[in-house]
Amino acid sequence: MSNIPKIRFKEFTEDWKQRKLGEIAPLRGGFAFKSDEYASDGIPIIRISNILSDGSVGAEFAHYPEQNNDTAYFLSNGAALLAMSGATTGKVSILHCKDTDKYYQNQRVGFFVPTSECDYGLVSIIVRSQYFMQQLDAVLVAGAQPNVSAKDIDAFEFKIPTSYDEQKMIGEYFKNLDDIIALHQRKSDELSKLKKFMLQKMFPKTNEQFPEIRFKGFTEAWEQRKLSDLVERGSTFGAEKELPRVEYEDIISGTGKLNKDIYTKVSDKAGLKFRAGDVLYGKLRPYLKNWLLPSFSGLAVGDFWVLQPQNIDSRFLYSLIQSDRFDEVANQSTGTKMPRADWNLVSKTEFAIPSSMKEQGLIGQFLLDLDDLITLHQRKLGELQNIKKYMLQNMFA
Repeated sequence: MSNIPKIRFKEFTEDWKQRKLGEIAPLRGGFAFKSDEYASDGIPIIRISNILSDGSVGAEFAHYPEQNNDTAYFLSNGAALLAMSGATTGKVSILHCKDTDKYYQNQRVGFFVPTSECDYGLVSIIVRSQYFMQQLDAVLVAGAQPNVSAKDIDAFEFKIPTSYDEQKMIGEYFKNLDDIIALHQRKSDELSKLKKFMLQKMFPKTNEQFPEIRFKGFTEAWEQRKLSDLVERGSTFGAEKELPRVEYEDIISGTGKLNKDIYTKVSDKAGLKFRAGDVLYGKLRPYLKNWLLPSFSGLAVGDFWVLQPQNIDSRFLYSLIQSDRFDEVANQSTGTKMPRADWNLVSKTEFAIPSSMKEQGLIGQFLLDLDDLITLHQRKLGELQNIKKYMLQNMFA
């Protein structure tokens, strides 16, 4: 096997060297704190239950009195941790301190302690790499109480740069990449929360006439209208070859976005005809939230309602089907194993809508713009994660 990675910083040319993990960052176990000595404040203690399945550190922390300082078990920002037993055995996380600059390390929480020969940042990459996970699978003891041992982990072997400067540059590169990924993830999460909040506040509560948040210039009470007065349900089937097919599997649940170029699909399936501006609503298992506001004409294949706007702005209709009120009614479904929204019930239900088409359009477009921003950050997030995966595969020998 090559001792030189495919991609590296141009100023380095030396071969990499095979090293045991215990030689460059031995795994250190924590301290067994007595449960009766936990405090309501003091220094937080990270336990195996705080290392979550996604590799993050979260949940509530126990605390230990400040006066019982034992610096041998202090953890600081950037510490690479491993759950050595419990439900999340084998999960690695990088500690990012928020409210304090130090934490205690509880027993069965492993901490990789970099030696003077290895950069801190490089260690955090190594222990999250596919090469670490491959070796971990071979030593993980499965069962009711899964666990791993520090002795086995320390025996893992990796090729690393002999130059500390090269190690540091690699560590900084991936840290910066992680920071950008975290930024887009955070923005995506914040925008998703904002959309959920606005869907709740821009629609009146049940039996009320006014939303809590609305655009300036609109003061009229909203009207209660049956869905059947606002839309017609499309019922024309077609099988034209030139029309694209939309199926459940083509829609990203809860986003109203397609996960593929449906024009490249080869299919002769029949489906309900729809036009640009119609709203597709997945009636099978409505809790899956398969909905779409297409900008093209096509065929809806499967258990869809094709809602054709009559006395309502199509953008607002698309927002309405995402509202809590609509979701509540649609999920009063028929069937148990294969529940379907009940058209007879939903179509006769009254929903609050603005009397002004202009207000309807502004609300619908605002929420669509939020969708586009969320998609932008998610797309960027996916691109960065692919870059990281590629670089991890090619920047290590």
